[in-house]
Amino acid sequence: MRRRRIRFNLVNLFLWLLGGGLLAFAGWGSILTLVEGRIQPNQWQNLIIAGIALGSVYALIALGYTLVYGILFMINFAHGEVFMWGAFTAFFAATALNDAGLMVSNPVLAFFLVLATSMLVSMLVAIMLERIAYRPLRGAPRLVPLITAIGASLFLQYTARGFYGSGVRAYPDYTLFDGTITLGILSLSVKQAVVILSAIGLMLALYVFINRTRTGRAMRAVSEDKDVAAMMGINVDRIIVTTFAIGGLLAGAAGILYTLIFNQVLFFMGFLPGIKAFTAAVLGGIGNVIGAALGGLILGIVEQLGPNLFLSGYGIPSPNQLKDVIAFSVLVLVLIFRPSGLLGRKENS
Repeated sequence: MRRRRIRFNLVNLFLWLLGGGLLAFAGWGSILTLVEGRIQPNQWQNLIIAGIALGSVYALIALGYTLVYGILFMINFAHGEVFMWGAFTAFFAATALNDAGLMVSNPVLAFFLVLATSMLVSMLVAIMLERIAYRPLRGAPRLVPLITAIGASLFLQYTARGFYGSGVRAYPDYTLFDGTITLGILSLSVKQAVVILSAIGLMLALYVFINRTRTGRAMRAVSEDKDVAAMMGINVDRIIVTTFAIGGLLAGAAGILYTLIFNQVLFFMGFLPGIKAFTAAVLGGIGNVIGAALGGLILGIVEQLGPNLFLSGYGIPSPNQLKDVIAFSVLVLVLIFRPSGLLGRKENS
């Protein structure tokens, strides 16, 4: 017992030294960057706004992770592919509408048709995942659904490659969202404004749904105790399917907002945003809806601002190429210093 305790203390010491070293490295780099004036005021503004827009997309995807975890206490690692399938399938709808001239004659209708296509496809993929891959394993040990989720992720990824090809596809340009918006000293593109406002609207709608509707109250009851909820007359299977469907709808919406930022789709596009959204969910507190939204916004800002702030002072060339390192370093720091997240949710035993 004593040997195990010593080993445990040594592991904790190593993790704290690692976390402290990362924080010291980032802090000193930030001081050097600020002292040398490597980032101009307008660059600060652009980076923060870009971070909020990207973080809004992460937040919508992270909500899918946190909703499923809140109900089933499992990590749906195939959720990134749910996001990808919606955006990739909607590409063909967008191309058809563009060829038909609807993108020019009625761009608002065209955009909402593309958005609806993405949300519907992602919802159907999420429901199929729950029904085929996860429901038969409902009572299995947690490791089994986790492995199944990884397998489902690879299956969806390479099925998309088989159907849609391995090349990068560029979305038709939404001329509706060209231009910039100026609010006092702030200036942002119309696309960024649409992404941010749409994400805020969807997150508020989800919050109201969970807290003000009968189905939302049932979801919270199932999250607390499935057996007691079933005894009270709640159809647990229906609530779980509804949870996956809502996560799919949000992922589909996130896919279209993502294309407004990057304007392209690929069969592999769900992997990194999915992992980063999971990081955002852990950062905010996995299982906590508000925490997932907050974690996504924080991660987006850190990913856009961090490379320039933390690394420019060291004279590292092209620091933006290391933004993924910054994002996953955040995950490491959170797991070391606050594994329950910023707004951690106590896990039921």
